[in-house]
Amino acid sequence: MSHSEGRPVVLITGAATGVGRQCARRFAASGFDVVINYLGPDQGDAEQTKRLVMEESARGVLMKCDVSCDVDVRGMAAAIDAEFGCLDALVNCAGTTEFVQHEDLEGMTEEAWDRILAVNTKGPFFVVRACIPLLKRQAQAAIVNVASVAGISGAGSCLAYCASKGALNTMTKSLARALAPEIRVNAVCPGPIDSGWLRRGMTEQQMKNRVENFPIPRLAQPDDVVDAIHYLATGTSLTTGQILVVDGGRTM
Repeated sequence: MSHSEGRPVVLITGAATGVGRQCARRFAASGFDVVINYLGPDQGDAEQTKRLVMEESARGVLMKCDVSCDVDVRGMAAAIDAEFGCLDALVNCAGTTEFVQHEDLEGMTEEAWDRILAVNTKGPFFVVRACIPLLKRQAQAAIVNVASVAGISGAGSCLAYCASKGALNTMTKSLARALAPEIRVNAVCPGPIDSGWLRRGMTEQQMKNRVENFPIPRLAQPDDVVDAIHYLATGTSLTTGQILVVDGGRTM
């Protein structure tokens, strides 16, 4: 894995905060330059991610793009081509949800459905499709999609979120076949992650109740998820089409 300046390059979508930010730090620490994708409202957080990347003596490049917009995604891929000329790894971490009780079918609005599917399912497809020419320039390129155990169990923040992540898991397998043998494609399925996102929808007690019966009874930390992402991107050469669950044994 190398580009013309001798360092591999990773694109991480949704890299402004949470798991995406920790991914950026980990890849930077392991020798990658990092393309930090973010949405406009997250610019301040994205700039902080860039500072953390630079602390690891890596190069961080900010790229604002809504992954649910194919035109914007193709523009981002063109900008990466102009900046680096290739791509070694892609981590599809951008995601969104709404907190709607599954029993509240009327509360699951068409607008929410459209946005969740656009970001969580169409978005990774758009990014993969646009980045394939860049990834194919490298000998051992890898894609890691960040899905969720909600896509396996059907339990999660809302019906649309579960459906979107289930579709992403299936798409990961389809892409692994379609892009083999040049590009490996895998997914990570975290359980509940201790994040600002989760805390906006649940109280402290609700989060405690959520994990108390897990074999490992705690919320995942972003670094727990990043361990799996980084392994699938860099620590194996024969693993593709796999869905790696990181949930403290919840779905066992």
